[in-house]
Parts: sequence; structure tokens; C-alpha cells
Amino acid sequence: MDIIGVIPARLHSTRLPEKLVRSLLGKPLLQWTWENALKAHSLDKLIIACDDQRIKDLADSFGAESVLTSKEHTSGTDRIAEAVRDLDVNYIVNIQADEPMIHPSLIDALAREISSSSKEVMVTAKKAIEEEADKFDPNVVKVVVDKDDYALYFSRHAIPFLRDADREITYYKHLGIYAYTKDFLYTFKNIPSSFLEQAEKLEQLRALEEGYRIKVLTTSFDSQGVDTEEDFYKAEHLLRKQNEH
Repeated sequence: MDIIGVIPARLHSTRLPEKLVRSLLGKPLLQWTWENALKAHSLDKLIIACDDQRIKDLADSFGAESVLTSKEHTSGTDRIAEAVRDLDVNYIVNIQADEPMIHPSLIDALAREISSSSKEVMVTAKKAIEEEADKFDPNVVKVVVDKDDYALYFSRHAIPFLRDADREITYYKHLGIYAYTKDFLYTFKNIPSSFLEQAEKLEQLRALEEGYRIKVLTTSFDSQGVDTEEDFYKAEHLLRKQNEH
């Protein structure tokens, strides 16, 4: 195998417990994510890495390939590392389980970028923010990049700060999907949690603090992460609207 997708799935999330098993327009939120990811052309395999037998039983019920991992993992990265440990694979795409609208073309774009360049070890994505409220919502992570589209910083705050109000600027939302080489996955996993990571509660900042570069692709495909009750109903509204067309 060359590229696999892994969906790390945790039953008891902090802000919205058991959201992955919750029914969203008639099927579990996790199933929406899996079905969209399954449409990607670049993946040789797609696995759901579960932390609980209830999640695994659910994944098995809708036909997904799943593995049961330790409950002790504190991050999706650690869960993925266990899931792929014995697999002969070069690249991994980390697909967030609570992204029911993840677009398969975005998965393919990240897979293509990480596998076509010998210098990239970690790739993610950004999209221009259109909703004014999203700029100031701490649940919507923002990112700024350099001239070569490598991440300078990720934040829950609106960055950059616009000192002069008469200027216009495009803010970018960070989409929580990553592709990395298998070698870097284990390097990243073994880096101690960093100050910035703990301050913002953003795992990717650990890589930046350690000096690694994260390539950021720009996409027009948006995704609605589900972290809160409000997010859940927003995703429900968007999916219903999408299915009407």
C-alpha cells in the first residue's frame, strides 16, 4: 500500500459527548464522514481507528474496516500511530471523524501533495472565511502562511490582527485534515507536547515549535466540524440543504 486514510474515532468527546454515534439526518455522524472519505480516489485503504467497542460495533455495522485501539491515547495522532504501526504504508491521511461534510477531492489533493514531493512531511488545508462571525469564533481555527504556503501560525484568535481598519484582508480557516509520511507520524508522536500547543489546544503547533514545516493547500471545499451543539445543528442544516440539490 502507498496511501491510507485513517479516521480516529473517540466516543467520549469533551464538548459534545458521543457525537459520533448521534443520528444526523437518519444515520450516525461518523457514517457521513466515512462515506465521504470512501469516495476519495487516492486511498488504498480507509480505516476507522476506534477507542471503544461501541464505536467499533457501529463502524462494523455500516461496513467500515475498523480497528480497536487503546483508550489511553490523548490525541487522534496517537490513535492513528497505533492503527498503522504494523502496516506497510508510506503516507497517511488523518481524517477528522467529526467532519461529516469532508469533500473527497480535498483528501485526494492532500494525498497527491504529500506523495509527489520528497521534501514535504506534513500537509494540511485552508479555506477563505466567508462568514464574519467565523473570524472571531474560537472553534474556527485560523492559519497564516508564508509566500510559499507554509504555515507561520495557527490560532483560535483572528490572525493577523488588522491594525488599520481601512484595509481589507482575507482570513483563512484551517481545515482539520492532515497528510504525513509514516516516518514523520512517529517523529511527531514522540515530540513532547509544546507550550503553544497547550495554550491554544492545537496539536499542529507542536510541529511548528519543533521547527518542522507544514505545507498548507488552499481549497474551495469547506467542511463543518462538529464540536458543539450549535455545530451539530449547523451541519444538519447544511447537509439537508446539500441533499435537496
